[in-house]
Amino acid sequence: MADTEEENLQSQIDEIEALSSIYGDDWCVIDEAARIFCIKISNSLDHPEWTLCLQAILPPEYPSAAPPLYQLNAPWLRGEDRLTLSNSLEEIYLQNLGENILYQWVEKIREFLEEKSKTSVTGPSSKATTEETEAADDDIASSSELLDDLLTCSVLDGSFDTLEGLGKEVPSIFHGEPISERRSTFQAHLAPVHSPGQVKEVLSILYENKKIASATHNIYAYRIYSKKTNTFIQDCEDDGETAAGKRLLHLMQILDARDVMVVVSRWYGGILLGPDRFKHINNCARNILVEHHYTNSAEDSGRHSGKNKNTKENKK
Repeated sequence: MADTEEENLQSQIDEIEALSSIYGDDWCVIDEAARIFCIKISNSLDHPEWTLCLQAILPPEYPSAAPPLYQLNAPWLRGEDRLTLSNSLEEIYLQNLGENILYQWVEKIREFLEEKSKTSVTGPSSKATTEETEAADDDIASSSELLDDLLTCSVLDGSFDTLEGLGKEVPSIFHGEPISERRSTFQAHLAPVHSPGQVKEVLSILYENKKIASATHNIYAYRIYSKKTNTFIQDCEDDGETAAGKRLLHLMQILDARDVMVVVSRWYGGILLGPDRFKHINNCARNILVEHHYTNSAEDSGRHSGKNKNTKENKK
């Protein structure tokens, strides 16, 4: 075990030295001790129109037994674009198990950006979110903030799919009652999931619906319980509504929701809602979790005659 960790560390050191040499000023060490790094990637060195930041933590198990934990940060990266790019990075990992993959990830992202520059009529939107006034996404977060974000809301070891779970039946998707205020509309969608592969299937199905695909934001979070390790695989996505995904995941943790994902669509109506938008996102999510018995809080158990989460009515 110790030998493997030493080999991983040396492999990481060699990889970082090579990447630093290749990418120069675009490569940034955020926290050497915590193994947190960032690289700015663009479609062109001469005319960088499409740009994003890849932020990564290298866990002790990388590269022998785990992928890097990562975030893709760009104001324009949402919905299907984010899903497509994440799937591409996962495919690279699965095709190169046990090997260093950061260089391949960076070049795949660059290819993606080059393709975006060729196929998009207009350039990326300069506004990160509908209402947020925080700094742009490509500003590098502090190491403590990034570490917290990646560990709370990230692609964790085990959330990359192996063949397990890929052949299972596509989950049923349920739609909650919309909530409207000041011309903005919020609607939650719920699906039982038992693998990250099913999460992707649910997202793909939802994006086939033109109304959902046209939403200003599709925020989601999921929690999958692993009996084998007695741990959770969990992830979340803001889709442009800064911090909304993490708040949604935190709600699911409080309610002890498991083996389920929730997507909240928001159609922005042109009037700023301020903090109320987070209240509506979480209320939509809580309502649909309670309705389908994916919460085990005392309040909700009493309201629903003692039915526990993940009852047989929820499963096919």
